[in-house]
Amino acid sequence: MFNNSRLKVARQRAGLTMRELASRVGIEPRTVTGYEAGEYLPSDDVVRKFEQVLGFPQEFFIAEDLDIPRAEGVSFRSMSKMTARQRDRAIAAGAVAFLLSDWLESEFDLPEADLPDMREELPQTAAAGLRDYWRLGNKPIKNMVHLLELKGVRVFSLGEDGKEIDAYSLWRDARPYVFLNTQKSAERSRFDAAHELGHLVLHKHAAPNGLEAEKQANEFAAAFLMPEAPLRAVGRVSGLPKVVQLKQEWSVSVAAMAYRLHELGLLTKWNYQQIFVEISRRGWRTEEPSPIRREQSQIWQKVLSEVRRDERLGLARLSELLYLPGTELARLLFGLATVGVPSASQTVPTTPPRGHLRLVN
Repeated sequence: MFNNSRLKVARQRAGLTMRELASRVGIEPRTVTGYEAGEYLPSDDVVRKFEQVLGFPQEFFIAEDLDIPRAEGVSFRSMSKMTARQRDRAIAAGAVAFLLSDWLESEFDLPEADLPDMREELPQTAAAGLRDYWRLGNKPIKNMVHLLELKGVRVFSLGEDGKEIDAYSLWRDARPYVFLNTQKSAERSRFDAAHELGHLVLHKHAAPNGLEAEKQANEFAAAFLMPEAPLRAVGRVSGLPKVVQLKQEWSVSVAAMAYRLHELGLLTKWNYQQIFVEISRRGWRTEEPSPIRREQSQIWQKVLSEVRRDERLGLARLSELLYLPGTELARLLFGLATVGVPSASQTVPTTPPRGHLRLVN
């Protein structure tokens, strides 16, 4: 039976409106509306055209219902910058990620979510409290993505064109998810990861929308990545070279470090303004001095390594099992799935034993 919800997800992942899809398939827009509403079923010929236009195999459209994120339960970094088309495309990515996540949990033993509910705490207090809870001390965090995965968060990339969608997060039952846009600098992506972590612990039982929620998540991220005590131990800062040194030590953007120092009273208002003028003049609002390496998922690095070694299950076979085009795997898995994809002509696997992935931070 044709699954109307899957048509909507595939259309949104392709970034098309119903009218645009109708034009490319050669049918009336009202017909597409009827298909997506489940009012009637497309012919086999139309389904083949959907495959050609949207890039999803025909089997995708006749599989079981998808679990699709609810828009009101999703925390977007910047609602004002994105269009409805971009928002829908990003949310549809969540539905595809759920398919991957469910397969992952069926094959591997992974950490359970270990994120406390901190909705009663102030953002900076929550950041310090979570560092204590996870026994991180006041040292720089080596890798935010690895840390989130170690604590049971499923982290996926958003391989979207453009930077309007910074990142988003949500809870799916007891499992937290974070989606990061890889079009931004590695330093800003780390801040996005900490920002979404703030939403997950501060706004678990509420719709995390609005300027106040975003402000709280920003405050949490700054305090979590740049804890107060070690920065106060540095003392007053006056020049850009010291800000750059600290930004390198804590793996954040030079702008974020300048703002944090000013927030803590370690950088005067005048120095802060002069430093920001210089940051802009040097083009460091978009390109960082001494940039760090982009963080990637260690879970999917390990899983894809196992998949490639397993003669019964190659990446192409995984794509077939989930009825997903390879481009969708690449977009969600930090581009890791584009490397060394084996031939699809492999033996259909029997169910392999569950594996255990050792995660480190």
